[in-house]
Amino acid sequence: MKHEIDPRLKLQSVVRTFQVLEAIGRVGRPLSLSEIAQEAGIDKSAAQRIANTLFALGYLERSEARNGYVPGRRILARAHDFLRASPIVERATPLLIELRKTCHERVDLSLHDGPMIIYAVRLQSKRENFPATLIGRRLPAYSSSGGRAMMALMEDGAIDAILAASDLRPITSRTIHDPDGIKAKIAEARRDGFALAVEESLLGEVVLAAAVEDGHGQPVAAVHIAGSLSEWTVDDFAARFSPLAIETARALSLSSR
Repeated sequence: MKHEIDPRLKLQSVVRTFQVLEAIGRVGRPLSLSEIAQEAGIDKSAAQRIANTLFALGYLERSEARNGYVPGRRILARAHDFLRASPIVERATPLLIELRKTCHERVDLSLHDGPMIIYAVRLQSKRENFPATLIGRRLPAYSSSGGRAMMALMEDGAIDAILAASDLRPITSRTIHDPDGIKAKIAEARRDGFALAVEESLLGEVVLAAAVEDGHGQPVAAVHIAGSLSEWTVDDFAARFSPLAIETARALSLSSR
């Protein structure tokens, strides 16, 4: 989540450093210095200096094929720092473990991240899908059950701002990505107390989520339960698991107050 500050307080060298890290992570393959410069929007000389500095610190590494830079394992330590220091992750983890034992399906906790959600806890089910095992994965709020569950607690103006800041494009052939359709799903979430997404991020998957509120009634996170359409109809999945997601989200919300 980005925070606006006085531009005079920004160090442009730090901004460019993170532009390099984000560019390499966004593309998802080894990048040469020329590619880093292009993706990060900086000149090649700056890309070379930044990449070499990050390499020396362990935040970038050479790819196995030696054909470019990839994220370094030192980044994982910073993810650990965040999770260890996050009160909501600490409070949520035992509740999510119990939820996973009860439902025997994948259970996630996502955090609000501007127009995106970001997964902070992921507890796997009997099915394994590699992207779905990874914390730190970001998805657009408009297309995810967790994002819509959180947006359902927001004022209409805040929802409009998120949609305006989003690149409204489909992730799968079933992604709802037009503003009217998204707002209709948010209205359903307000009515039902949970949001439902069917094959919108991954074909064959149904996911529902309930929002977690902070002490001021603002959405900060969402509890997700994900299942396979080869085992569940959408109606049966929602009837079975929505009360569990709502109950867990409510318990986590109360612990935040």
